[in-house]
Order: sequence, then C-alpha cells, then structure tokens
Amino acid sequence: MNTDAVEYISDQEGHLLAIAISHEHEPPDTEFITTSDLNTQVGFIKYPEDGCIQPHIHLPIERHLLGTGEVLVVRSGKMEALLFDSDRRLVKKKIMTAGDILVLVNGGHGFRMLEDTVLMEVKQGPYTGLMEKERFDYDPGE
Repeated sequence: MNTDAVEYISDQEGHLLAIAISHEHEPPDTEFITTSDLNTQVGFIKYPEDGCIQPHIHLPIERHLLGTGEVLVVRSGKMEALLFDSDRRLVKKKIMTAGDILVLVNGGHGFRMLEDTVLMEVKQGPYTGLMEKERFDYDPGE
C-alpha cells in the first residue's frame, strides 16, 4: 500500500520492482515493509525505552534463493534512482536523499548522483564478481 512515505513501485504487469521508504516514515508500531515471500526482509521494529532483545544466535538454515535482493540506504547526499522492468524499460525515476531507503526487488536499476553521495548497500553475499549482473545502456533522452 503506497503512502506519502512508502512507495511500492511496480511494472505494468504488477511485478514489484522496488520499495522506496522516505526518511520521514515513522511507523506507529512494528511494521514490515516487505512481504514474507521476498528474498530480503525489511521492517521497522519498535521498542519502548528499556526494552531489550534477548541475546540469541541464528541457526544455520539452508535457503534457496533466486535473484539478489538489495537494500540501499542514502547516508548522505542526493541521487536519482532509475528503476527498470525486466525488459530494461524505464518505469520510474525517484529522487532519494539522506536517510531514504530503497529496497530493490526485481528488474533493473541504475543511479545518478546529484550531489556527493554515500550509500550503504546490503545484499546477499558473498559477491563473487562472476556473472552476477548484466549491464545495459540507457539513453536519458528516452
């Protein structure tokens, strides 16, 4: 569900490409932005003062994933995210500023920095560098 602070961006066929979360988003309670069927789980967990998370260990669970989910946090600066469908057609341009979060789910993406920008990237690893991505050209005049 789109709000002023959380935008679900889909292609013409309704396939989710990305979720853009504004730095202004303040969930009233614990809220997961992603659904449980996605490779990457992103949510906001709210705790009261003096709340705690009991120490724990994540058990080794074998998971079979198709594709690579990616989460970008704009730490500083400003950028334009270019979001493409699986046929490399531009679907959306989205301006992102410090504190904004972009969850990349499907399709393609590229970025144009509008200011000096620092991004924090989180995705499944390890990154092998071997045929993990296919680059393509984009004509900004399109």
